[in-house]
Amino acid sequence: MDTDDKIPFTAHLEELRKRLIISFIAVGIGFTLCYGFKEWLFQILTQPLISVMQDGETLIYTGLPEAFFTFLKVSFLGGLMIASPVIIYQFWMFVAPGLYDREKRLLLPIVFLSTLFFVGGALFGYFIVFPYGFQFFLGFATETIRPMPSMKEYLSFSAKLLLAFGLVFELPLVITFLARLGIVTVPFLKKNRKYALLLFFVGAAILTPPDVVTQIMMALPLMLLYEISIIGARIFGRKKEDADEVTEEADGAMDS
Repeated sequence: MDTDDKIPFTAHLEELRKRLIISFIAVGIGFTLCYGFKEWLFQILTQPLISVMQDGETLIYTGLPEAFFTFLKVSFLGGLMIASPVIIYQFWMFVAPGLYDREKRLLLPIVFLSTLFFVGGALFGYFIVFPYGFQFFLGFATETIRPMPSMKEYLSFSAKLLLAFGLVFELPLVITFLARLGIVTVPFLKKNRKYALLLFFVGAAILTPPDVVTQIMMALPLMLLYEISIIGARIFGRKKEDADEVTEEADGAMDS
């Protein structure tokens, strides 16, 4: 950690502004690229729903500008996915000044793994959760009740789930990093496992639609990811000699 001088609050704001501008530019570039393929992207996004719908059933739009704004939002979602490595990198670079030198060396692997876990979570939601979830919802159709999902409603629903699964799959990385910093320990994680499982089901109920199937399909991977987090904390968590080194670094910085 650089402690030659305390960084003024205005410098933190300027650094935050810089990181946000870079992130916005990256999203803007991704949005521009995706807008040229908006129909194709929307077709891919709706494929899990279309595959379980009956022949002749399609999505609809009920307002004149609905299709246009839906394509804009699809392009923005695609741009956000493309720019996610840049956004994650900017976040960790903003955090970096508060870390010790030995911890800063972990940033590049963390950026790579953060992107990998985020994309992996979104793909899990798309390929695993979406088909079963949509089939469950369409199962309520009868001869007199037919589903007529709109473009806007489907995009809002699917985007929320994709982002939710992408974020929750960051759990092992976040916990492992906290263990590396010495904030959490393996005994602490094991002791509070039952509370974590309760939080997973509560969080899944908040993030997913109000049906038990989708909630369980989010909560179960979280339980597995928590166990992976414990393994990561055991392997990469701060050891006693690491803590002694950090203490020496801090003492040396204070003396200088």
